[in-house]
Order: sequence, then structure tokens, then C-alpha cells
Amino acid sequence: MSDFRRLEVWQAARTLTREIYLSTTGFPDAEKFGLALQLRRAANSIGANIAEGMGRPSDRDALRFLGIATGSANEVEQHLVVAHDVGLMAMARSEELIAQVQRVRRMLAGLRVKISSRV
Repeated sequence: MSDFRRLEVWQAARTLTREIYLSTTGFPDAEKFGLALQLRRAANSIGANIAEGMGRPSDRDALRFLGIATGSANEVEQHLVVAHDVGLMAMARSEELIAQVQRVRRMLAGLRVKISSRV
């Protein structure tokens, strides 16, 4: 397929993942294996699935992994809402990160449309 590192959506997912890691370092120890871990795993899964999908031999396979990446983006947004709701993250920070998630999700949708047109 293509070099995933050149994709703007992968770069945006990478930035989001870094921001999630930085934003969860201050979570209490009680959340070390709870919400912080879930957020980090879901965020990392976005980029990982983009990379895996772009390495697959067929467009259908790529679309499947981009769909999984989209699901992971939804999961990140859910966890960010909860992090704010339970007082682990300030509203301004959670809204900033949610905006990044929504941007990544839009970019994923655009890439899926582009690849779908070739199938």
C-alpha cells in the first residue's frame, strides 16, 4: 500500500497519542491501570491500526483496519468525557483533546472514502 508515516492522519494520530500520554501522567495512582491505561491504549491503537492497514496487501484489508482505528478514536473520546466527568481532567483540556480526536476521525473518514473508491 503506502508508507503510513507520510499520511497526515497517522501524523495527527501520533500527536494525539503523545498528548494523551502527557495528559494522563498526572492521573492518580489508583487510575494507573484504569482510565489512564485505557486512554493510552485506545489512543495508541488509532495509529497502530492505520499503520497495519496501510501495510496490508489489499484495499479491503486497509479499510477494515481503518474502521478499527475509527472505533479506537470513538473509544478515546468516550474515555476523555469520563476523565472530565470524574474530575481527572479539566474541561478545557478534555475539549482540546476531543477536538483532536474529531479531526483524526474526519481524516480517517476521508481516507476510507478515497480507498473505497478504488475497491
